[in-house]
Amino acid sequence: KLEPYLNPECVFLFSVLETPWCSPIKVKHGYANCRTPQGEYYKNVLGTRCDIRCQKGYELHGPQQLICQSSKRWSGKVLCKQKRCPTLSMPTNGGFKCLDGAYFGSRCEYYCSPGYQLKGDRIVTCMDNKVWSGRPASCVDTEPPRIQCPSVKEKTAEPNKLTARVFWDTPEGRDTADGILTDVILKGLPPGSHFPEGDHKIQYTVYDRAENKGTCKFLVKVRVRRCAKLNAPDNGYIKCSGDGNNYGATCEFSCIGGYELQGSPARVCQYNLGWSGVEPTCAPMNINVNVRTAAALLDQFYEKRRLLIISTPTAANFFYRMQLGMLQPAQCGLDLRHVTVVELVGVFPAQIGRIGVKLLPPSLALQLRLLLRIPHYNFNIVVMDKHGMDKERYPFPATPAELFALIDNFPLRKEEMKLQAEIGQSCP
Repeated sequence: KLEPYLNPECVFLFSVLETPWCSPIKVKHGYANCRTPQGEYYKNVLGTRCDIRCQKGYELHGPQQLICQSSKRWSGKVLCKQKRCPTLSMPTNGGFKCLDGAYFGSRCEYYCSPGYQLKGDRIVTCMDNKVWSGRPASCVDTEPPRIQCPSVKEKTAEPNKLTARVFWDTPEGRDTADGILTDVILKGLPPGSHFPEGDHKIQYTVYDRAENKGTCKFLVKVRVRRCAKLNAPDNGYIKCSGDGNNYGATCEFSCIGGYELQGSPARVCQYNLGWSGVEPTCAPMNINVNVRTAAALLDQFYEKRRLLIISTPTAANFFYRMQLGMLQPAQCGLDLRHVTVVELVGVFPAQIGRIGVKLLPPSLALQLRLLLRIPHYNFNIVVMDKHGMDKERYPFPATPAELFALIDNFPLRKEEMKLQAEIGQSCP
């Protein structure tokens, strides 16, 4: 027996040497924190317990603690694997590039196809908690489609027109992303329309599938060549086509009752912005009673005046005197209706004619009765229109109301009434 002779330290060393030993623990990308019953220098002897830890960015696969067993083997196997984030989703109309896949510390950068813009964080990093940093990225179409309108369109109206027909090619839009347009909206008249005088704004708006809109505008300018504005002559009327002074417009002139037109009866606005013809005037009507025939006398009234011919066998005729008495206070109404009163009094050779203060020669008065077949020995009234047509006859006196009602239904009279109303000409 050696025990009485052994040194205690030798005994401890001997016991340690006889104790089973496990192989040293080596953890790649990690480390072991061991506790042993034999002292800190003997971290792989029987009974040693080791807590396993992994470096940042790595995670443990296996038990968190290993124990050295009598079989000289550790109680399990461990491995530190690099942490991995979930695979990133590929953004529609874009993509991403990563430096080290989806492993811890890897940086990935998103990008978008032309025409799209990135929404979210452009660069994300796989973090220790296996989550990507930043917000999820997407590629959105925020750029409006492009559309190019034509330049300003200028057009001059054609003769006697106040509008111009304007054409242009419909502009084509283009989407900067996928090239697809969903809608095209026109604000204003379409090409080929008749545009009135002035400036007209035309606007086209196009939309893409992301509801972005692109707009372009241009002007259509229509010009009307115009002459100086014409006015009605004193004691006359003016009636113009078109707008009254536009290129090609025609202005016609006429005079009120008792006046005759001198100068051009119609004038046209020409391309050089001047009026054709001579400026008209309305001069008091001068009746020539020294003509040789009744027809020549009537020709002086053609298209100018209506005639009210009063024929009586004597100046003392009751109907004749009554008729003159009724017409005297109605002189304004007669003038308004362009009526000239012709009196034929007596029987040949002792007959005379009178127009206002002018006396007709007996022979001319006789010719007038014969031409119009007016009885010599009876009272008679003949109403003639401006074209020399015999419109009505009365064998007895006619009231002004009857005469005016008749004349106001003549075709030319209706146009006269319209013109007179425009200038405010009326009788009290």
